[in-house]
Amino acid sequence: MSLSDDQPHTRTRLPVGDLPSAPPTRQPRPLRTLLTVMTVLVLLVVAISFANRDKPVPRSGTGTSSGGGSGDSGGGAAPTAATGRRPVDTTTADGIPTGFPHTDQGAQSAAANYAVALGSAGMFDPGTRHSVVAAIADPAAAAALQRRLDDAFAQGAAARYGLDEHGAAPAGLTFISRTVPVGTRTEQYGGDGARVAVWSNGLIGLAGQGSTQPVAENWFTLTLTLRWAGGDWKVADFRQQAGPAPVNGDQRAASADEIRSAAEQYGGFRYAR
Repeated sequence: MSLSDDQPHTRTRLPVGDLPSAPPTRQPRPLRTLLTVMTVLVLLVVAISFANRDKPVPRSGTGTSSGGGSGDSGGGAAPTAATGRRPVDTTTADGIPTGFPHTDQGAQSAAANYAVALGSAGMFDPGTRHSVVAAIADPAAAAALQRRLDDAFAQGAAARYGLDEHGAAPAGLTFISRTVPVGTRTEQYGGDGARVAVWSNGLIGLAGQGSTQPVAENWFTLTLTLRWAGGDWKVADFRQQAGPAPVNGDQRAASADEIRSAAEQYGGFRYAR
């Protein structure tokens, strides 16, 4: 017998009291309940342990895990966190770190340390400048980089601060030039080449009583093109652009003597990503 739409339908409503009751449940045994709870706790601890194991670190600024060479885990995790491997242990006679790993992190570490060298007070002395270039430049690009830097410093950079031809400050004054890397970002990486941007804060000026060029800060980004040459990362080219600069804080500027004392007491750093 089939149901058709032209046949009347009857629906029966059951009062709440007449609804069929659920079948009686069996009370759990105390021992079985305890074992169930303990099993859940153990599984939870194991899951947390696996979640907190070392993970591949995402490259700074990308949000994805890095594909650095030689199985390296990449540049960094949170942009505000100091990440990466320990600094290298070898330096040149001028104190410039050498022997960086052939990895993404190694390229970032090299770029940060080379930015410090290129922004140092020694660059105002031709002899020291040539030593710096010899230490950090790709041999194939060293001559061109040397000419470029010599031309730049010959355009009155030293004279602006009253320095002599060897970068020495006038009597009673201390010349300060430092680059302080804030962070690095790999813009390109592949095999024997890398391009790394170094966001930096620079300090430059004359500290001391009567200075007409007091030490001031300058925010800039130095982008270095690196090549793997002779078992290390070397600079093949570089460019610099202004900023990004934060808003100036409401902070009292230090006196000339305080700045000079700080420059003499506080040494620089060796950087690693």
